[in-house]
Amino acid sequence: MKLVYDGQCPMCRQYVRLQRIRRDLGEVGLIDAREDSAVRDELTRLGIDLDEGFALQIGECWYHGSEALHRLSLMSTRSGLVNRGMARLFASPERSARLYPPLKAFRNTLLRLLGRLPIHNLRK
Repeated sequence: MKLVYDGQCPMCRQYVRLQRIRRDLGEVGLIDAREDSAVRDELTRLGIDLDEGFALQIGECWYHGSEALHRLSLMSTRSGLVNRGMARLFASPERSARLYPPLKAFRNTLLRLLGRLPIHNLRK
């Protein structure tokens, strides 16, 4: 399992730091979307825009944005207030799809305020 996230986004880093995946599902490889990697190249070939959301690979399948957030919430432990809250909030795919755009807008505003450039993995 791999999670590709924006390593320069404080909100993304905090989410990844707090996220606890159930141990029986195995380790999650954390990959910074801003660093060159074979995984980033694969996502670019697949047309997955990392400025539009993080990506989660489970087996051979990639999930992006709200769908990735929903899948992570299903796999997380229920330990800790944050994990319980996130699991409840994003347990529904429909709710995840509704809530993800405002979260993404907040992230993009935060990055602009911090002077961080977009990832631009789909632009050469």
